[in-house]
Amino acid sequence: MYKIVLLRHGESTWNKKGLFTGWTDVDLSAHGREEARSAGKSLKRKGFIFDYAFTSRLKRAIKTLDLVLKELKLTDIPIKNDWRLNERRYGDLQGRSKQAMIEKYGERQVFLWRRGYTTRPPAGESLQDVERRVVPYWKEKISPQIKKGKRVIISASGNSLRALVKYLDKLSASAVAELNIPTGLPLVYELDEKLKPFRHYYLADARTLKAAVEKTKTPGAK
Repeated sequence: MYKIVLLRHGESTWNKKGLFTGWTDVDLSAHGREEARSAGKSLKRKGFIFDYAFTSRLKRAIKTLDLVLKELKLTDIPIKNDWRLNERRYGDLQGRSKQAMIEKYGERQVFLWRRGYTTRPPAGESLQDVERRVVPYWKEKISPQIKKGKRVIISASGNSLRALVKYLDKLSASAVAELNIPTGLPLVYELDEKLKPFRHYYLADARTLKAAVEKTKTPGAK
């Protein structure tokens, strides 16, 4: 059995403002930094140790990973940064208020931009586009390390992780549209020898997880 951890970065400054972020390289908010530290403490309490880390090239994911590893006192493990783990490119929506877009285009259209599988914002990516870059990276770079017995953590963004979860759990387009991954809560996947998942869970109690997921669902927020 293999065990890996997926971690969506802590709240960013633009998450806090309710703005479409995409590839805009914003930092963590104060709350986001605390979420990252808390994730590290949760992992430490559960006895997690990592040999290898993967993250995107966006500072919010990099900083989250850094804070987690400091809590675990793992500051010298290999870390691979790659654009293929970056958030979905939101194109012309980047920097725009989600609430303002709801008022202009309607809640259904904004839902499709945020959660739909094939819907692309102008000059942006669909989740399907993100999956087309995330899955090859998983196969080429991450899977080999896991099969070598490396204990792996992946710190990335909501949509890059949704794309990976879709692949791992073989979710349909309609099912992944309802998938919300909250910020700063470690998501543990247990995999068999063929890297097929047979169990996954968050390191959070039911109340905390429910509140975090509901916050992520809010159209004007994350």
